[in-house]
Amino acid sequence: GVSSLNFSPRANLLVATSWDSQVRCWDVQQNGQAIPKASQTHQAPVLCSAWHGDGSKIFSAGCDNQAKMWDLQSNQQQQVAAHDAPIRRMAYISELNMLVTGGWDRTLRYWDLRSPNAVHVHQLPERCYALSLNFPLLVVGTAERHIEIFNVQTAPQQVYKKLVSPLKYQTRCITAFPNRTGYLVGSIEGRVAVHHVEDPSDPKANFTFKCHRGDGNHIYSVNDIAFHPRYGTFATVGSDGAYNFWDKDTKQRLKAMQAASQPIPTCCFNGDGSILAYAVSYDWTRGASEHNPTTAKNYIMLHAVQENEVKSKPRKK
Repeated sequence: GVSSLNFSPRANLLVATSWDSQVRCWDVQQNGQAIPKASQTHQAPVLCSAWHGDGSKIFSAGCDNQAKMWDLQSNQQQQVAAHDAPIRRMAYISELNMLVTGGWDRTLRYWDLRSPNAVHVHQLPERCYALSLNFPLLVVGTAERHIEIFNVQTAPQQVYKKLVSPLKYQTRCITAFPNRTGYLVGSIEGRVAVHHVEDPSDPKANFTFKCHRGDGNHIYSVNDIAFHPRYGTFATVGSDGAYNFWDKDTKQRLKAMQAASQPIPTCCFNGDGSILAYAVSYDWTRGASEHNPTTAKNYIMLHAVQENEVKSKPRKK
């Protein structure tokens, strides 16, 4: 299956990591055609990826406990980080020229790419499950619903705030607001929390809402959340095979899309928000018994985003 998708900050280059230990890169044309560019291999399933700020390099990491840096121009790959267990999440901090990685060894590690050793190792309360950076805000979610917030500009090694997730079930994904005042948390129980870093003056500013649910007791995981770069609205994708566009400020769903017969594990917008890329592949949420190799194909889909799907509209009375 596909584990992560990321568009380059500088061009319509799309990178995908997957459980077959591959990191693949495509050049997405204006007409939606994706031209394969190159690929690299890890020794084990790859779980996460991130772009260098200038779009020249791709970072990837996963179950071989290593993070690698792939220089697209030279097509060379080198190890730049290591953990004592699989690396689940990563982000590149352009402003500090540093890589941050979160692992199942319960550590958050900061790396200066010129040095083989971590600049700082922070002990997390549990295994890292989710991580989102919007400089200087870094939000990390772990097993047992812990959330830790950092200001990486002033004190990357110090926890600014720690809390237990506002959602009752396991954290699946976290995404920082574009304006850095808060973050979204998605859980395995078809629910998203809108949460602010500082206690808001309006008690209703922090809230949760249900999504990715079917009839009756059919509840699906919220696997990924991506903010639209222009409008500040966001997309959620889930194990129900649907993707939805939402506006947290007017508290409404802008558009519901029933996309796929299989789960959607990950999604991302390109730089100008004209394309939403999402993966369609079995995510093992229903165990091995539901896995059918003949129907469980892996796809990456490109959706041409329409303005009326992502632009905020007045709330219907």
